[in-house]
Amino acid sequence: MLIGIDLGTTNSAVAIWRDGAAELVPNALGQPLTPSAVSIGRDGQVWVGTPALDRLATHPQDTATSFKRMMGTQRSATLAGRDYKAEDLSAIVLEALVRDVEALCGAKPTEAVITVPAYFNDRQRKATRRAGELAGLTVRRLINEPTAAALAFGLQDKGDREPFLVFDLGGGTFDISVVEMFDGIVEVRASAGDNRLGGDDFDDALAAFARPRLDPDGLLERLPEDRRQALLKRAAEACRKALSTAGEAEFALTVEDTRLSTAVSEADFEAACEPLVRRLRDPVVRALRDCAIDAAALSDIVLVGGATRMPVVRKAITRLFGRFPNASVHPDHAVALGASIQAGLAGRDAALEEIRITDVCPFTLGVEVAEQDRYGGLQRGLFSPIIERNTPVPVSRVSTYHTMGDGQKQIEFGIYQGEAREVSGNVRLGQLVVPVPPRPAGEVSAEVRFSYDSSGLLEVDVHVPLNGTTRNLVIVDEEDRPKPKELEARRAALARLKFHPREDARHVAIMARAERCYEDHVGELRQLIGGWITEFAGALDTQDPRRIADARDVLVAHLDELDRVSPL
Repeated sequence: MLIGIDLGTTNSAVAIWRDGAAELVPNALGQPLTPSAVSIGRDGQVWVGTPALDRLATHPQDTATSFKRMMGTQRSATLAGRDYKAEDLSAIVLEALVRDVEALCGAKPTEAVITVPAYFNDRQRKATRRAGELAGLTVRRLINEPTAAALAFGLQDKGDREPFLVFDLGGGTFDISVVEMFDGIVEVRASAGDNRLGGDDFDDALAAFARPRLDPDGLLERLPEDRRQALLKRAAEACRKALSTAGEAEFALTVEDTRLSTAVSEADFEAACEPLVRRLRDPVVRALRDCAIDAAALSDIVLVGGATRMPVVRKAITRLFGRFPNASVHPDHAVALGASIQAGLAGRDAALEEIRITDVCPFTLGVEVAEQDRYGGLQRGLFSPIIERNTPVPVSRVSTYHTMGDGQKQIEFGIYQGEAREVSGNVRLGQLVVPVPPRPAGEVSAEVRFSYDSSGLLEVDVHVPLNGTTRNLVIVDEEDRPKPKELEARRAALARLKFHPREDARHVAIMARAERCYEDHVGELRQLIGGWITEFAGALDTQDPRRIADARDVLVAHLDELDRVSPL
């Protein structure tokens, strides 16, 4: 059985695709959402979800929440004297979700589609995959959370849509995706986000605001740090939720039989959260800029994630876009429902045959280079992008590099993922060392091709034209390495992309037609045709399918017009 899972920072959910519809699976308490919380007793007993959350205030040292924020890092949480990494704790939550599905369906699921924030990097995605495998699941695919939400949104009416924006603010992460739907295709045009912004941060801001007013006598200082923070967190979360439906709410907790409370108004909360609200703008601007879509051209602003319930967030969205957002899809359920739709697609359910998803590469992929400065020195450790962020996948791109030293015998290509100018600020994925014939600096070139698929497989090919040397590297996590047949199939699919757009038969034919026209004319018209050819050649060099398609249409229209006015 194949299931869809929303593995969230605050809450997680699981859904199944059956009888032609996505269906949320309730947990043992009858709730569709299971808090992403784990508590472990000294005797080894494990609590997951609401029971674990209830133990947070009394046993904070043995309870973990928001561990998704540690995914892909070396950080760990110590529960009952033992260290647990984020994927270990996530696996415990996933096992609980699997049991819920088994209780409902009578069969234990063995495969899953798991959602991740669009802005998760390679390490975070691999850690998520490991969590699924630790829970006994074969992870068929990781799907970006906004993409899953877009599936749930689009499947409501199954109609074509102008581009819309998915605004996904969860408990610990913030994602933006610009999506378009047409002819049964769900196309992600661009994604951006902030992995350190979510409802938890709003809770922290509220607690920091309320604490001086709440406890002027310093009673909280008598408590251990972990217990104090647990009490403040629970009180802040309750107050924030109350402020979603009221203009004023009580921030209250009990310390040593003494009840501490203070009133917090909606205006107080907005002032405390102003720096966080300002951070919502930058990912929106980046995503729209990357896909060259104006905010006014968006057909909808779709809200996803429990934190979008906050009036302060909805007001900010309304001000940012100049209109009210769309909350027709349940913000807490959309991602899990979309994951189950993707599971149905992976399982080739007949009801979903007409739907295809295209996604984008969320981070830029490139190599480490050195550049010569104006003073003759070398600036080392710089990042040279090959596949830019928000490029539709699967994709293959090539760039050319040259030796920088006389008699250089090899080129070392460090392979990185990220947006920083210096590679030290990016994620290192691997390295490829290529021998080259010793020649004067700059005389030896190496063509580096990156090919990347929707499952995160990156294949690097290096070719040295001078002597024909080639090197190849497939970057996968050894713990997540696909089976040989699966890996072979994915590499074969990427191989079909490994040619420059200049080599496409259509482009060769159009360029030949344009060059014949150039030869047939003289004077100003010849110069004009030459300009058209240069524009199209420039578009081909970008290797951007959309830009190439637009330039191709323009060139063909110009050539057709020339044919219509021909004297013959």
